Amino acid sequence: MATDWLGSIVSINCGESLGVYQGRVSAVDQVSQTISLTRPFHNGVKCLVPEVTFRAGDITELKILEIPGPGDSRQCGDLQQAEMGIPGVGCQVGPSQNGTGKVLKKPISSSAPQNIPRRTDMKNQDIIISPQQQCSKSYMDRHVETLSQSKGFRRRHNSWSSSSRHPNQVTPKKSGLKNGQMKSKDDECFGDDIDEIPDTDFDFEGNLALFDKAAVFEEIETYERRSGTRSRGTPSEKPARYRHDENILESEPIVYRRIVVPQNANKEFCTDSGLVVPSVSYELHKKLLSVAEKHGLTLERRLEMTGVCASQMALSLLGGPNRLNPKNVHQRPTVALLCGPHVKGAQGISCGRHLSNHDVHVILFLPNFVKMLESITNELNLFSKTQGQQVSSVKDLPDTPVDLVINCLDCHENAFLRDQPWYKAVVDWANQNRAPVLSIDPPINELEQGIDAKWSLALGLPLPLGERAGRLYLCDIGIPQKVFQEVGINYHSPFGCKFVIPLHST
Repeated sequence: MATDWLGSIVSINCGESLGVYQGRVSAVDQVSQTISLTRPFHNGVKCLVPEVTFRAGDITELKILEIPGPGDSRQCGDLQQAEMGIPGVGCQVGPSQNGTGKVLKKPISSSAPQNIPRRTDMKNQDIIISPQQQCSKSYMDRHVETLSQSKGFRRRHNSWSSSSRHPNQVTPKKSGLKNGQMKSKDDECFGDDIDEIPDTDFDFEGNLALFDKAAVFEEIETYERRSGTRSRGTPSEKPARYRHDENILESEPIVYRRIVVPQNANKEFCTDSGLVVPSVSYELHKKLLSVAEKHGLTLERRLEMTGVCASQMALSLLGGPNRLNPKNVHQRPTVALLCGPHVKGAQGISCGRHLSNHDVHVILFLPNFVKMLESITNELNLFSKTQGQQVSSVKDLPDTPVDLVINCLDCHENAFLRDQPWYKAVVDWANQNRAPVLSIDPPINELEQGIDAKWSLALGLPLPLGERAGRLYLCDIGIPQKVFQEVGINYHSPFGCKFVIPLHST
C-alpha cells in the first residue's frame, strides 16, 4: 500500500534546525519509519544530492502538495513545475471511473528555484482525490497518524476535507513568503500564548531608578581624560554664546584689564563685556578734571556733556520709546530735579533742560541764594527758556509721587549745606515721595548722602561708592586719552558704541 504514494509531491518540516524540504516521494519504509524524497528542495533551494531520507522522529509536519494519478506519477513534471505560482499547462492524470480524464493544473517549467507554499496557504489549496485513489487514501491516513504518534505533531485535516472544491486542481494562494523564512518570524512575533501576557503594568519609574546617570557620565569623563577623546553626548567644554552685537571672529586674545591707575584701586567694577574698570580716589578724579580743563575741556563743555548723558539715562529709565511716544501724550512723565547751589547742581540743571526739550515735565528745585555761581546762572538762563517749572520752596513740590527724582543736592566739598533747613526738608520730601532716585556724581561718604539712590551716574571714572549709591553707571564726558596718560592713568575706552554703560561689582 505504501507504493501507492510514490511520486507524490510533499513538504516535510523538520523544525528550525533542519528546515523545510520538498520533493517527490521515492520510497516509504513502514518498518524503519523512513520516507525518501527525490530531487529535493531545501528551503526553496534545490539540493545538490539527488535523494534525501527522513526518519519519523525528525519530522514535525508533513503536507501533501500533489497526488499523482495511478501509474502516471512521473508524467507531470518535477517539483519546480509544481511550485510555480502562475497558471500552467494541464497534463492528463488518468481516466476516472466514468471514462473522463482528470486534469491537474501545472505551471510552466522554470530553471530557477521557486517558493514553496507555506502551511498557512494550505487552507486555500484544493486537492480532490479520484475514485481510484480512495483505497490508498485510508492507508496514507494511517501512515500519517503513525508519524504523528512518534513525534506528536498536529495534522491539518482541512487539506483533505473540502468536498465542495474543484476536483484535482491545486490553486495555491499568492503570498509574500520567501524561502520559508516568514513562518518562523511570524511565530516568533505572534506565536506567544495570550495567557502568558503579564497582568501588571511595566514599572517605568522603578526601572529608571536603576540607571545611575551620574556614575555613567563620570565613567565617560574618566575614559575621555585617559584616552584624550571627546564624547558626542557630553562635551567637555560649553559652547560659547554670543550677543547680537558681538563678533564671533577673534583675531587676537581679549585683554580685559585695559585701564590701570597709578595707585591701588579701592574697588573694581566690570562692564557687560567683562572689561575691568577700576575706581579712583576723589583727589585723582579732581586732578583729572583740572588737567582736562587746562587742555580745553572747559566747565561749560563738561556740564553740557554731563547733562546729555544724564538726560539720556533718565529717558531710558522713564520708559524710553514705549513711554515717550507722540501717541502717549496723556502719559507725559514728571521728573523732580533737586539741585544745590554748586557745580553738581549746575549739572542737574543742564540735565533738566534736555529732559524738558524731550517733552518731560520737569520741576526744578533750587534754593534762593543772594549770590550764585556763574555756571548755575548760565544754566538757569537756558532752563528758563523751556517749559520746565522752577521752585524754591518744598511746599511747591508735588504731593503725589513723581516718575523719577534726580538728586543733585550733595557736594564733595561743601558739607555745611547738609545742616541747612531747606536741605533737610527736601530730603524728607524725597524719602516720603516713594519715587525712584537717580543720583548724579554722588559723594564717596555714604553718611553724607541723605537720600538713598536706586541708580548713580559716575563721570569719566567711578569713585569707590558704597551700597547706598544703588546700581552704578558710567558716562563718557569727552576726556581725551592723553589727558588720562598725563595724570598717570593707562586708559582705554570701555564705552564701545555707547556713552552710558552699566558697571557691576567684582
